[in-house]
Amino acid sequence: MLNDIQTIKNLAGEEIEKADSLKSIQELKIKYLGKKGILTGKLKSLGSTPQEDRREYGRILNEAKICIEDLLSKHEAAFKTLELNKTLQTQRIDVTVPGYFIPAGHLHPTTQVLDEIISIFTSLGFNVEEGPEVELDFYNFEALNMPKDHPARDMQDTFYITEDIVLRTHTSSVQVRIMEKNAPPLRVIAPGKVYRCDADVTHIPMFHQLEGFMVDRDIKMSDLKGVLEVFIHTVFGPDTKLRFRPSFFPFTEPSAEIDISCVICKGAGCNVCKNTGWLEILGAGMINPRIFEMAGYDPDQYTGFAFGMGIERVTMLKYGIDDIRLFYENDIRFLGQF
Repeated sequence: MLNDIQTIKNLAGEEIEKADSLKSIQELKIKYLGKKGILTGKLKSLGSTPQEDRREYGRILNEAKICIEDLLSKHEAAFKTLELNKTLQTQRIDVTVPGYFIPAGHLHPTTQVLDEIISIFTSLGFNVEEGPEVELDFYNFEALNMPKDHPARDMQDTFYITEDIVLRTHTSSVQVRIMEKNAPPLRVIAPGKVYRCDADVTHIPMFHQLEGFMVDRDIKMSDLKGVLEVFIHTVFGPDTKLRFRPSFFPFTEPSAEIDISCVICKGAGCNVCKNTGWLEILGAGMINPRIFEMAGYDPDQYTGFAFGMGIERVTMLKYGIDDIRLFYENDIRFLGQF
């Protein structure tokens, strides 16, 4: 029995010395010392050894186990050192070689224009407010003078989550929420994302809008014109003309579409402005008295104006971009121009 242990010990030593890789050492470790290893099996059989031989047999087994473990550890460490040196040689880093140039990022063109617009209106005393993008039908439509059966709802191409919950189609819903909680005077802009079921070269399902409104005693259409003139002349230059073209919005009365002189041909007429010399940029008007009533304001005491614009639309006109989808294709050739 003792000779059997010595044979196992000698055989293990020979195999360990002949091992030529770390993998081979790990396989021998399992072969002799694993759960089902040769030496492990001998240790498990120790209980069946006669009482008088058990002490000596256990000592010999333990010595053999320690000897094999030491040999395995020695060779394992040697192979690990060898592999590390090999890795260091093949993956050496020359710290004297100049590094790669990583260009700094910058703000997206729509973000740049939005920041510019916000700075213009805050300089005029407007506060910036935000509202939820997942909105109640009440704030998105009903409180803006568009009840359930109003035909103007069909103009919005709305994403409905439930019958009473929508992805907001405009940031005008923020106007209602602010007026509901605050008394006049108010000067507010509300930038943010809006959603509509629409997609082509001039429309995308998600885009950015900015709603602005002012409420106080004796606010007139001329005040709206003055504020928008400052905005237009700051963004597009002092020579840019603007005109008010009669239109309809349920939440303003009177309402107007605001056009600016074509930024490409300077009003002379070209393909971009369809030879009219004008480009539509935003919608505006005097706040409908019905909106004041729903907000709890006295329409005989207060008046106000509101306007709304698409940030991508302003950016396209400012930089002469003809396809709104370019903003979201992440083409570095396009983005690098800004």
